[in-house]
Amino acid sequence: MPMFAADRKDMQQMDQYTIETIGLPGVVLMENAGAKVVHEITGHLTSEKPKIIVVAGSGNNGGDGFVIARRLHDEGYECLLCLAADPERIKGDAKIHFDVYLNRGLPIRYIHQNPKRDLPKIMEQADVIVDAILGTGANGPVRQPFNEIISMINEIGKDKMIISVDIPSGLNSDSGKVDDLAIKADKTITFVCPKKGFFLQDGPKYVGSWKTVDISVPSSIVRDLNLNMPTVVTERLVNDLVPKRPIDGHKGTFGHVLVLGGSRQYVGAPLFTAKSALFSGAGLVTLAVPVNIYPMAAAQVPAALFSPLSETDGHFSDHSVHEIASRFNEFDVVAVGPGMSRFPKGEKWMETLFQSLSGQTVVVDADALYLSRNHLELLKKYKGDIIFTPHPGEMAGLLNSDVRDVESDRIEHAQEFAKKYGIHLLLKGHRSIIASPQGEIFINPAGHDALGKGGSGDVLTGLIASFVAQGAQPLDAMTAASYLHARAGEEMAKKYSRYGVAAPDLIQGVREYLNRLG
Repeated sequence: MPMFAADRKDMQQMDQYTIETIGLPGVVLMENAGAKVVHEITGHLTSEKPKIIVVAGSGNNGGDGFVIARRLHDEGYECLLCLAADPERIKGDAKIHFDVYLNRGLPIRYIHQNPKRDLPKIMEQADVIVDAILGTGANGPVRQPFNEIISMINEIGKDKMIISVDIPSGLNSDSGKVDDLAIKADKTITFVCPKKGFFLQDGPKYVGSWKTVDISVPSSIVRDLNLNMPTVVTERLVNDLVPKRPIDGHKGTFGHVLVLGGSRQYVGAPLFTAKSALFSGAGLVTLAVPVNIYPMAAAQVPAALFSPLSETDGHFSDHSVHEIASRFNEFDVVAVGPGMSRFPKGEKWMETLFQSLSGQTVVVDADALYLSRNHLELLKKYKGDIIFTPHPGEMAGLLNSDVRDVESDRIEHAQEFAKKYGIHLLLKGHRSIIASPQGEIFINPAGHDALGKGGSGDVLTGLIASFVAQGAQPLDAMTAASYLHARAGEEMAKKYSRYGVAAPDLIQGVREYLNRLG
């Protein structure tokens, strides 16, 4: 089964269905959750006899904490339960597990009345801090005494292992927004599905590494309830999406990519796109660049074919599209934009390009996005598939908005734009969002700041075009390319540091990752 990202409403429906229809009581789900967290904690401890504290609230997240503390004792660990809420507020399933803890006579400290007095000394002696204060139901600014407790955990616990249960306390599970403060976890152990907030806005900065554990909510429940949830991209999924190569294939089997780009100021970008396409399996790549940069380009990518086009002031001339239009039916996919820059009649140039193409898939990137922003209705008339790959600034230009607005709801913006114009969209950024014209959403959980360098996006464009040329559907190509590109950045950062990864390293990283998948 695919991995999905859930919001608060999704989780409520899944819990309700499991309890009321399947018949598994909530108190059992809570026991399962606590047991799985303990298994994860104890499986990764480096100290033989660590001191563990569990800081728990009064809700269901606190109920998980009560189970965790009890089970840690049962496994022989030194553990102290710190109750961060008035015990009179504990109700339902959480109350059952709290009473069990008390009936066992296990150690507990009530810290809700004066956390500044009680918690610092306790934390200083601890090796591991388990955050079970606030769960997915929390919304808005964190109130007292939880804000005080969270602040102390973040400050005093900097040199401790901080593990959050289901979600870091204070993080909005739907939007990923942190209103004032939230737990900065080293690891989050979450139940059933990762939460949407892990991947949006502030979420990636707070969840640390994360792992989903099974608590006996069946994976088929998403289908049974007909839930429309984003798919989280995994290596297993990507392994299925990368185009397979028949052993008797030849260059014609693996497609022909046309790269339209480059200008006097930006020579390297189209070269990165072409190399990326070649080194990820495309059978043929033709580079169509302004004639003034052709000698430099040809010297850098000898494996490519070339189509030098006329230029004006270092850019494609007004008539350059017509010079190659008769050949468009030779290409399986066209990547347009890398290094093309903006020029006076660029919008008309893009309009002419779409009117002249043969219905093949077009990957639109960089300044080709800018030059398309006033002619988006034209996209609806195109007979083939269109892939847009904007970063947040480019997306803001397409929406006539600003980056803050784009980042406030990346999923919604990507989904609505793709559906409105009938295109495929890859909204780049930390945790890229992939949207189809039918409203499907994929979230890429991989990647970090090693990708934050010029040329990175050009490599991604070439990778998408390559997979399309080899026969992948646009959505599959985007999904696989986005993930491989991000993982390549992570792997190459291990060699060169996150400071030192450049576009050529990403191309090499993709080659190595594909070899591992193969």
